[in-house]
Amino acid sequence: MSSATRATEPRVGWWPATVSEVIRETPSASTLVLDVPGWPGHRAGQHLDVRLTAGDGYRAQRSYSIASPPEDGQPTITVERLDDGEVSPYLVDEAQPGDALEIRGPVGGWFVWRASDGGPLMLVAGGSGLVPLMAMLRHRERSGSDAEARLLLSAHGPEDVLYADEVAAVGATITYTRATPPGWTGYDRRVDRPMLAEVGFPRERRPRIYVCGPTRFVESVANDLVALGHHIDRIRTERFGATGG
Repeated sequence: MSSATRATEPRVGWWPATVSEVIRETPSASTLVLDVPGWPGHRAGQHLDVRLTAGDGYRAQRSYSIASPPEDGQPTITVERLDDGEVSPYLVDEAQPGDALEIRGPVGGWFVWRASDGGPLMLVAGGSGLVPLMAMLRHRERSGSDAEARLLLSAHGPEDVLYADEVAAVGATITYTRATPPGWTGYDRRVDRPMLAEVGFPRERRPRIYVCGPTRFVESVANDLVALGHHIDRIRTERFGATGG
């Protein structure tokens, strides 16, 4: 079986992984670089399951998007803390290099982008929905793709922006919904139809569109994109709810 085929299929069973590095992204989010022996590779946009086992044998698991591009050879996840969560508080605030956990994946074959797919590429993220979209942008850069790409990110405030330096480097458009930086002259509202029309590609260019974020955000954005004339077959969405963690 080729590595390209294997990367589209979830692995059966759980595999040991070790945290090799922890990077604090925001006050409520951390990136964990994982060392997974035998990792078969992944595609930008896929996710994996993480399982933790307590000393008393209790287990909890959650799914997290992969933030690293396929070229890295190992998976990286970025986790945002949910204060009432079972898994995210540990991963964000307590995990240290050398810690062991279990993963299963990679998972997902629909919400993915390969450089060979081409562009234009329109990415719309709500909060931590940026994670799989950043994997696509990193893959685009590392692969040398010349596909034109635009990123629209909705965040509560400046301190909530993941990968702030990279987001700035790709020329992303940011809209803040709760707090703005001093002197801010950009968008300061929720993503809406006029904003998508201003920031996005015209429908005539048939962009490949990826939208990721909370369920209500994704549904609203997708509906507005269709209303703007983008064909539903060109729009791929991934959503997450407020529970779990």
